[in-house]
Amino acid sequence: MDHAELTTEQVLKRDIPWESYMANKLISGTCLQLLRRYDHKPESQRGPLLDEDGPSYIRVFLNILRNISKEETVEYVLALIDEMLAANPKRAALFYDKSLSGEDIYDPFLSNWFVQEKSCKILTQIISARPKIQNGIVPNGEASNSKSKLTSTQDVLRGLVDWLCSQLRNPTHPNCSVPTAMHCLATLLREPYVRALFVQADGVKLLIPLISPASTQQSIQLLYETCLCIWLLSFYDAAVDYLSTTRVMPRLVEVVKGSTKEKVVRVVIMSIRNLLAKGAFAAQMIDLGLPHIVQNLKAQAWTDEDLLDALNQLEVGLKDNLKKLSSFEKYKQQVLLGHLDWSPMHKDPSFWRENINNFEENDFQILRVLMTIIDTSSDTTALAVACYDLSQFLQYHPSGRIVVADLKAKDRVMKLMNHENAEVRKNALLCVQRLFLGLNKRTTSEGLREAFSKFGQVIEARVITDRISGYSRGFGFVKYATVEEAGEGIKGMDGKFLDGWVIFAEYAKQREAQQPAQSAASSGYQYSN
Repeated sequence: MDHAELTTEQVLKRDIPWESYMANKLISGTCLQLLRRYDHKPESQRGPLLDEDGPSYIRVFLNILRNISKEETVEYVLALIDEMLAANPKRAALFYDKSLSGEDIYDPFLSNWFVQEKSCKILTQIISARPKIQNGIVPNGEASNSKSKLTSTQDVLRGLVDWLCSQLRNPTHPNCSVPTAMHCLATLLREPYVRALFVQADGVKLLIPLISPASTQQSIQLLYETCLCIWLLSFYDAAVDYLSTTRVMPRLVEVVKGSTKEKVVRVVIMSIRNLLAKGAFAAQMIDLGLPHIVQNLKAQAWTDEDLLDALNQLEVGLKDNLKKLSSFEKYKQQVLLGHLDWSPMHKDPSFWRENINNFEENDFQILRVLMTIIDTSSDTTALAVACYDLSQFLQYHPSGRIVVADLKAKDRVMKLMNHENAEVRKNALLCVQRLFLGLNKRTTSEGLREAFSKFGQVIEARVITDRISGYSRGFGFVKYATVEEAGEGIKGMDGKFLDGWVIFAEYAKQREAQQPAQSAASSGYQYSN
């Protein structure tokens, strides 16, 4: 029968399996007791129940509409409410009882999940099956440049993508929202325009947590459709650029290592093959041991020809990349993923000399990501390495200070100079030292004396100046009356601000006989006594 022809009486003849719903924890035991007292009873028995405990029945109805998506049950509960109000319209006041003050009494009727889910699925199918434009004319006879027609299609797609992303972020149904969203996206993302909309809606990151090994039939289907979306997005450069900053590759590799479902393995391998061709993931794939995994997969008895072809192509591609993979590409992958550790390249001078110009790629993308790590990471090792790498860039790049200054790095790095972790403080200080090399040119000998007099009796304070120009050379000497006071001076001023610059205090080094006089004082402050 056409649903539009259904009457309340016809719907209420159904037998709803309330006990089964309770067994599956969709309703509580209390709800079941109330329904048994109310269901299939005449108005003469329901009336007293509603008079006695009406708000409790209203709460039961609302919870069922929110939590159960089965069509017959939704229609049945709506029919119960309709009959209840038809018998006595004043019962509408029950929805406003104080005991229901925390309930959203409108939402189940305005946006019942069943209506949303069915509407979304149907609309996805209809719009995906729409006729394609041929020779400037759409099959229904309207001109392809019809503005209203084009705008209408784009608006529908935009609305669908926004709603699907909202379901992934904040599911309105605990069991149905995410599977429904992924089912629809696996169809819609076949269109390039939808891929662009999805990236603009910041939807790519919502897929990553869904990529994990699955065992049940339902979870396997969800995993398959999620990986299918990744494969479709691998054809869109903006999505690939975003994926390169996530943990999508370790998750895909983990899935392919543990899955025996051929369709899942196929779509994962095809996704990895595409991402390798984009050149954004080669180093990471090799670090994750993918060449060996591919060999193991090839030894299994797969029947899918597409999977076998993809495995062969991936194996060849990995071998080629393994030969040409540079240390900078490995470093770039570390930075983009935010997984920094003290691997040898960070402290290898030859790495910095040979690759310093590579940091200019994509408008200094690597430096910008390092700054993001400095701003947001809670990993102390990553923070320390990021500060150290920034200091190395300052040391080796001829325009390092200018570039880093343009990134407004000073204040961002200085915040880490008070970090609770000693390694972070040390490398933040090193970075700032190279950013502000030496003494502020405005600092005078008098200012130097005043600053260090707080820690003991200063016998002499002198800023070293150029003999010809008379300008400060960026360092100076302070002499205390005692060794103990000199120690307090170093402790009190090392790494502190003076005239807006961070200064570095240490005991003065003895000048070596064959070195020029200038080497007696390095950048910062030195002390003798």
